[in-house]
Amino acid sequence: MKNLKYLFGCILLVIATGCSDFLEESPRSVLSEEDLITPENVDGFATAAYAALGNDHYDTPFSLWPYGNVRSDDAYKGGSGPNDIQVFHFFEISENIRTDFGELDKFWFNSYIAISRINRAIRNLNKMTDSDFPLKETRIAEMKFLRGHFYFMLKIMFKYVPYITEDIPVEDYGTISNRDLTNDELWEAIANDFETAIESLPVSQQEIGRASKTAAYAYLAKVRLYQAYEQDDNNQVTSINQAKLLKVIEATDNVLGLGFLETDFASNFLPGSFENGPESIFAIQYTDSDNTLHGRLNFSDVLSTPQGLGCCDFHKPSQNLVNAYKTDTNGLPLFNTYNNANVDYNNLNAVKVDPRLYHTVAIPNLPYKYDNDYIYAESWVRSPNPYGYYASLKENVSPNCGSCFVNIDPFYGNSKNRIQIRYADVLLMRAEALIELGQFNDALPLINQIRNRASQSTNLIGYANNLNISPYVDGVNCTWTQDFARQALRWERRLEFAMEGSRFFDLVRWGIAAETLNKYYLEETDEVEYYSGANFNSGVEEYCPIPQAQINFSQEIYKQNKGYN
Repeated sequence: MKNLKYLFGCILLVIATGCSDFLEESPRSVLSEEDLITPENVDGFATAAYAALGNDHYDTPFSLWPYGNVRSDDAYKGGSGPNDIQVFHFFEISENIRTDFGELDKFWFNSYIAISRINRAIRNLNKMTDSDFPLKETRIAEMKFLRGHFYFMLKIMFKYVPYITEDIPVEDYGTISNRDLTNDELWEAIANDFETAIESLPVSQQEIGRASKTAAYAYLAKVRLYQAYEQDDNNQVTSINQAKLLKVIEATDNVLGLGFLETDFASNFLPGSFENGPESIFAIQYTDSDNTLHGRLNFSDVLSTPQGLGCCDFHKPSQNLVNAYKTDTNGLPLFNTYNNANVDYNNLNAVKVDPRLYHTVAIPNLPYKYDNDYIYAESWVRSPNPYGYYASLKENVSPNCGSCFVNIDPFYGNSKNRIQIRYADVLLMRAEALIELGQFNDALPLINQIRNRASQSTNLIGYANNLNISPYVDGVNCTWTQDFARQALRWERRLEFAMEGSRFFDLVRWGIAAETLNKYYLEETDEVEYYSGANFNSGVEEYCPIPQAQINFSQEIYKQNKGYN
């Protein structure tokens, strides 16, 4: 027995020694991160960061359609009814917005996964020498552009978020609060990423989809414009910072002439050869042929396909938005009376409208996406009560587009790019800054560039017989004062960028979200019954609550936004 015990002890000693040696060995056929930090492979970290631009989902969309459109006066949620993705319905009526929404938590999580990839890419690129990897500085600049993009989205969604860069060790992440930076300091940090990127980015890139100096200047202008509208702790605009507005002018100076408006508005929202056109300053690139099962499709917007073509008829243009396209006999918007009577799609010729209506809204009895093979019909609509009979066009494609319309049962996705910043946005950001600087006469030709292009955008809508749009002519069809110019600019932004995810954030920037939405709810109650209980809570609902799951994960280092329990 003693000999057996001795033998067993020796065996254990051998096993223990063997295990120790084995555990100290690197596993075979497995690549570590350090193995990939080579001149041949380091670019893969940047590629992974770019891929994060499309790593969203229809209930956590980076297109921001539930938060920028449905949350505004431009769109109804759609789907089968209010209970279908009910969280988005709560945002639609500004009621019962809670801190435990999984959709907000996933949006936050996906955004920080993207930022983590970006920071990792920067750290690893910094381990390269310029001689080993000549594109080092360019790629780092691209990463800072992407980081600015993701932080911009987080900022307009949540206002206060933790700001984490490649310089912060992972073990210190748990010490960083979402309140470490003030509102203005966070804007400044985001702006700094774009300013740093500008230093090393080329004016244009040979590889389509990469960030350029021009795109960084355009995004910097957007950041500075938001930053200029200074808010207090109650999210109220207290002043408009003139120095920041001058920075908008300075940034747009570096974009003017490097992009152009498409001749036809429609070209911005068509697939194939129309993509990455002269108006596309920066776009999210999608594909149907990347050797994966369905391709790299736009999952943000799969739900907006009309039910008559697939699923699921979300993201429905509001009657209020359709009415906003009406024009008077001079071809100008009906600023104060547009909503007195509804546009009737069975009697369109009873009113005159801006041509952009037909490029933005699918209307019964007319070609869908300009395709006579597909006439949009009332029968295509999933839930006419309460959502009406219109559908969104810009993010969708005709089934005749070829392989770009993809069956991902039960949904239909598409591989058309989504433009993140258009040249039209650059012109109108510049115009807005000029108006608020008191240089409103200089804004007039910029706004008219947009309106003149709209008037020419008729090649694909020959069926529209009720068009009437004109430029503003001071002393002839309007009196171009600062107040009138401000109203015209804000109206132009609504019509030009409708259903593109920006309307609600514009209202918050201007400090008129509560005023606009509570008026909208009151007026639309007869059209949509569920608005009867809607009310926008000023000082709270300009921003989403910080996800409670993230507060818990941070061990209460993150602080909740005011007004949310």
